[in-house]
Amino acid sequence: MPVIVPKQLPAINFLKKENIFLLIKSKKYQKHSNSLKILFLNLMFKKIETENQIIRLLSNSSLFIDLSLLSIRDNKSSNDLSINHINKFYLNLDQIDNKYYDGLIITGAPLGLINFTDIRYWKEFVKIIHWAKEHVNSIFSICWSVQAILNILYNIPKKINKSKILGIFKHKILLKKNFLVQGFDDYFFVPHSRYSDFSLNFIKHYTDFKIISYSRKAGVYIFSSNDNKYIFITGHPEYDALTINQEYLNDLQNGLNINIPYNYYPFNNQKLIPKNNWRSHGNLLFLNWLNYLFYK
Repeated sequence: MPVIVPKQLPAINFLKKENIFLLIKSKKYQKHSNSLKILFLNLMFKKIETENQIIRLLSNSSLFIDLSLLSIRDNKSSNDLSINHINKFYLNLDQIDNKYYDGLIITGAPLGLINFTDIRYWKEFVKIIHWAKEHVNSIFSICWSVQAILNILYNIPKKINKSKILGIFKHKILLKKNFLVQGFDDYFFVPHSRYSDFSLNFIKHYTDFKIISYSRKAGVYIFSSNDNKYIFITGHPEYDALTINQEYLNDLQNGLNINIPYNYYPFNNQKLIPKNNWRSHGNLLFLNWLNYLFYK
């Protein structure tokens, strides 16, 4: 079924080229019997690119997804997005304060080396997380937002790797009967791009969460609170084939001492175009979460 999005959102024309058709928000879809209300907090600098990636994954469900975009008021972007885009398509917390949602998706952000309290919009982010406890059935957090939520709700300290985990990593399933990994292959690949440390020992030491999937090289990938209120995804199943390449080049341009992305370029040759070998996994992960929200 289509995803229901704000009128004139750039994703409409972009995803149409992939035969993904989106519906425009209107009253006739608001009370559809097969609909889910999903809120999307987009913290990435390249807002439009991330919108396209997330909406693409949401579009594979048989449900109507009524999608609302949420912004942090003082979260300014300096890349492919103007303030006009945020003002036109995004809501702020004051506008949804009394509303309720089936699910909330929170992206990562390139903030892994910055102390939480030094982040410009940290107080606003904390406010959203506490609001979501009472207004959202399940929170699906990705990469940096995982680390941030663990700190806000469970007082778990930030742990940083000496070098950035960047590339495509092989994963295995620890809880094969968990709803999030239904239909998964025994082994699958996922992009990671982070400094955050999510080792098995670290997660086990600080939490009693369900550890669902992990990578020997990249650490824990999927874990969740025991009531499934919080779904933690430490990698980037939403990434396009060239997203890691863009991030790697940006890191080099910014003078960071970074290793070539692991298992990414064919034959480790940066002149060769990387191939996407995680798209089916990403589609299934989002589909399983949406089905859980609807049928639970």
